[in-house]
Amino acid sequence: MKVSQLYVYPIKSLRPAEIAAGTLTGQGLAFDRCFMLLKVESGEGEAEPKLKNMHVPHFPEMSLFQTAIELPSTESESGKVIITYQPPSSMNEEDTRPRETRHLEIPLQPLRGKSEKSFRKLTVAMHQSSTTGYDMGAEYNEWFSACFGFPVVLAYLGQNTRNVLGTLAPEKRNHESWWKFEWNLWTSLLKRDAGWWPLLVAMFVFNGVYRGVRLVQERTTPIEVVVIAVAIGAILVGIHFALRHLQRSRITFADCAPYLVVSEKSVHDVSARLPDGEIMDRTKFRPNIVVSGAETAYEEDFWTELVVGPSRVRLLLTGNCVRCQSLNVDYQTGKIGTGEMGAILKKLMKDRRVDRGARFSPVFGRYSFLERTGWGETIRVGDEVEIVARGKERTVTGK
Repeated sequence: MKVSQLYVYPIKSLRPAEIAAGTLTGQGLAFDRCFMLLKVESGEGEAEPKLKNMHVPHFPEMSLFQTAIELPSTESESGKVIITYQPPSSMNEEDTRPRETRHLEIPLQPLRGKSEKSFRKLTVAMHQSSTTGYDMGAEYNEWFSACFGFPVVLAYLGQNTRNVLGTLAPEKRNHESWWKFEWNLWTSLLKRDAGWWPLLVAMFVFNGVYRGVRLVQERTTPIEVVVIAVAIGAILVGIHFALRHLQRSRITFADCAPYLVVSEKSVHDVSARLPDGEIMDRTKFRPNIVVSGAETAYEEDFWTELVVGPSRVRLLLTGNCVRCQSLNVDYQTGKIGTGEMGAILKKLMKDRRVDRGARFSPVFGRYSFLERTGWGETIRVGDEVEIVARGKERTVTGK
C-alpha cells in the first residue's frame, strides 16, 4: 500500500489544500486546522456578542472556499494561506454575497515577529475542550463576513492546543506496554526538536555519577548517600512526569484527533453506489492521509497500527470516524445536495453502522495519532504503508 493523497485544512471546515509532502507533528500535519471561523451572534442584553463555532454540516456555504498554502522560503518569512471564494452556481436577487470570484491572502504564521498583545484573545471551545485563539482583525473578518453575508471572526490558534477528551488518545487506549512507553518517552530526548531537555538530562546524569564516585572516595556516611540517592530519584521522577506532560496527546482545531486516515478502496465503494458517471469527492470525508492498495473496502476498520515511509513512522489508529450531514454538501451550490449526491449519508446508513458505540451513524475512516518518535518526520505522497497491527474486532466509540 502507498500514500496516494495528503490534505491539510489550514482553516477548519473550508476546502483542503492538497500537498505532496508534509511535516508530521503530534498535533497533526503542520499547519492543519490552525485557523477557525466563528459566527458573531448578538444576544439580547449582553455586552459582548457570542461567537458560534462554524462547521461545514451547519454552514454548508463553507464549501465555497478553496485553500492553498505557500510555505515560507526563509526563516524570517511567515508564508501564506491563499483563499479563493467561488460564489454559488445559483443565487437569488436578495442574496447580498459577492457574485464574482474573490481572493484573500492570510499570513500562515501571523504571530511571527509580532507580540500576542497586538491580537484580541478569544476562548474557543469545541466538544467541551477549550483553548485560546487570536482574533485576526478587521481586514480578514470583513472579507469573510462579506462572503458569508453575516458577521464572522477569523481566529488563529498560534502555539495553543486542546485536550483530547474521551478515549481516543493512545495513552488512554494502552496500546504500548509500560517498558515500551518508557523507552519511547526517554529516547524522545534524542529527537532533533527536543530543545534543551537532552542537555539538562545529560548534565544531571553526569553530575550524579560524578557525585557518586566522590562520595565513595570520601567514604561518606550511609545516611548522606541515602539522602543524595533519594534526591536523584526524585529529580528523575520529576523529569519523567514533565516528559509525560509535554508528550500527552493534544490537538488543534480538529474535532477529535490529529489525523484522519481513509482508504482509496473504500472511497471507490461509495462511488459505486452512485449513478454511472458520478464520482464521490474524497475530500468530503475530510481526510489527512489517503491510502491506496488495500485489498478490500473498509478493511481499515480493523487497522490499529501503520508504519509509513522510509523513516518508518508509526500511526496509531485508535477510533472510528462516525459521519454526519457534511457528506451531503454540494460543493457547487454551498448547500445540502439534492438527488443522489445529497443522499450519501443515507446510502452509508444501510451497511456502515458498524460501531456499537454510535449505532445511528455510519463509519468511514479512522482517527489516528502519531507515535511520539515520529514527531518532526516528513510524510510524502508515494510513501509505502505497512499494516503492522490489526484488531480482532472493530473499536467501539467511547470505550
